[in-house]
Amino acid sequence: MPGTFAHRGVQLELLIEHLYFTTEGIFGIPLGVSSTFIFLFILFAAYLEKTGLGKFFIDLANAIAGWARGGPAKVAVISSGLMGTVSGSSVANVAGTGSLTIPMMKKLGYRPEFAGAVEAAASTGGQLMPPIMGAAAFLMADFVGVPYIHIVKAAVIPALLFYTGVMICVHLEAKKEGLQGIPRKQLPKLGKLLLERGHLAIPLIAIVYLLVTGKTPMRAALWGIALAILASMLRSSTRISLRDIIKGLEDGARSALGVVVACATAGIIIGVVTKTGLGLKLASALIVLAHGQLLPTLFLTMITSILLGMGVPTTANYVITSTIAAPAIIQLGVPILAAHMFVFYFGIIADITPPVALAAFAGSGIARSDPLMTGVNASKIAIAAFLVPYIFVLSPAMLMINTTPVDVLMIIVTSVIGMIGIAAAVSAYFVTRAYWPERLLFFVGGLLMIDPNITTDLLGLALLSIAFVIQKLRDRHHKPSRQSSSAAM
Repeated sequence: MPGTFAHRGVQLELLIEHLYFTTEGIFGIPLGVSSTFIFLFILFAAYLEKTGLGKFFIDLANAIAGWARGGPAKVAVISSGLMGTVSGSSVANVAGTGSLTIPMMKKLGYRPEFAGAVEAAASTGGQLMPPIMGAAAFLMADFVGVPYIHIVKAAVIPALLFYTGVMICVHLEAKKEGLQGIPRKQLPKLGKLLLERGHLAIPLIAIVYLLVTGKTPMRAALWGIALAILASMLRSSTRISLRDIIKGLEDGARSALGVVVACATAGIIIGVVTKTGLGLKLASALIVLAHGQLLPTLFLTMITSILLGMGVPTTANYVITSTIAAPAIIQLGVPILAAHMFVFYFGIIADITPPVALAAFAGSGIARSDPLMTGVNASKIAIAAFLVPYIFVLSPAMLMINTTPVDVLMIIVTSVIGMIGIAAAVSAYFVTRAYWPERLLFFVGGLLMIDPNITTDLLGLALLSIAFVIQKLRDRHHKPSRQSSSAAM
């Protein structure tokens, strides 16, 4: 091939040998990780589903947030985040929790496109949520060469910021549309719920403890499976039968098949990339296109990761992007873990990015809404996911890399304020409905707050304060007119 992609050429026989008889092809790292760590965690998730943990998470979310303004949407965010800790699949999360939360949102008054989008965005974030995350996180540990617990620690703050951003968007939409929560008498009681089914969370707590204390992911997963079965036996209402235990093995194996096939296929891609040298050439091409500047390189890498992720399972997507796109960022001096997390995030976000947006399509099927508009709304709701990766590349302290607690706290505070500003711009609402000049102030101010620099933080805070004051003055001006009109009536 001419130009950038030129190489010496590979004979078919040598290519097949490379892909089939070496550890850089089909039988490479992805397949090895999928047949050990990933399979055990998929089996663990299958047993948790058998014990009724999914229903417990939805009831728990209802007890915590169902009564709040726009309650069902907040329930969707919380329950999908909790389910995401064990599921690792955006579409499966939407199908599992969305069948309950989406009708609740529509009943309260949310538009179908928005209801499907909330569930899609929240479910997609589940793959970013420790302790288990998506299957690709186990691959990342192998690729980066660090223990899995380091990936978990690095992912905690970005995941919480993502869900904070989604929750802010949901809250502002509820305020804008005047939506209330569900009456408390219709919701489960938190104390009673924890007493009756709280023991189902024991396996999750145990896995976190085992990982933190230095046990291998395989041992943690095996203990988790055993504890999931034993914990269910503590009460007759949650007890699973011998048939359920055997069926759990079958369900886990069936769920693992898709991941195994994706990992084997990803191995072929790795083999071709390593044999031809395509990865290094594409990385160099990205840097040349961006003239060696970090932010343009990050932007081009983001586009590449989203395009590669459209319609490709997250595991295979991460393998492709980490092989092709991540080296470009690493060459510019970004820590290897931050570079891999960057492409990991945007590969996952492809699940809600139109035109493919698999998770948004699943949500639109349940909500009976327009799939494309559901995808557009999901992208707006998950705006935090498009910003958080830039924060941790510009300031790796967010990933717990060479940092102090004070630095981490400062980054969290400024990032949350920045996301509130951007959410207000996207929702066109904060104190009251926002016009374009105010939305522009909110958006630019939010972006400046996200850049970890004292000058940009102060400037961003000033712009956000101006927008807030304008909103408050306009709201105060409108209140007397509303009161006088109601009095006249």
